[in-house]
Amino acid sequence: QVQLVESGGGLVQAGGSLRLSCAASGFTLDYYAIGWFRQAPGKEREGLSCTNSVDGSTYYADSVKGRFTISRDNAKNTVYLQMNSLKPEDTAVYYCAAVRYWKITTDQPRCLNSNEYDYWGQGTRVTVSS
Repeated sequence: QVQLVESGGGLVQAGGSLRLSCAASGFTLDYYAIGWFRQAPGKEREGLSCTNSVDGSTYYADSVKGRFTISRDNAKNTVYLQMNSLKPEDTAVYYCAAVRYWKITTDQPRCLNSNEYDYWGQGTRVTVSS
């Protein structure tokens, strides 16, 4: 059974940091592109970052570039999102998603389109207080 499980969310003060994890089970992430997304109340889902381990490319939305870093540990079958300098507007439910790596390129804005992904986790909530 293909499954993605996010963890690491919580409550943090503005300026703080969190590291989110996206653990895969039922399949190996080696041949998948992974994207991180978030959805705040009343807003559309927003693509944040993507990566794949085949060529190591990454892409970031302007809203998080320089503050968030995506990385992966293939041995642990896990992808991470390190979030620094958090702002109240980063408050949202954060999701990871996966798709076979050959279906998208992860150095272009298209990889931030949620419609490109086939598998989704259940989300982890991040709240940033001011």
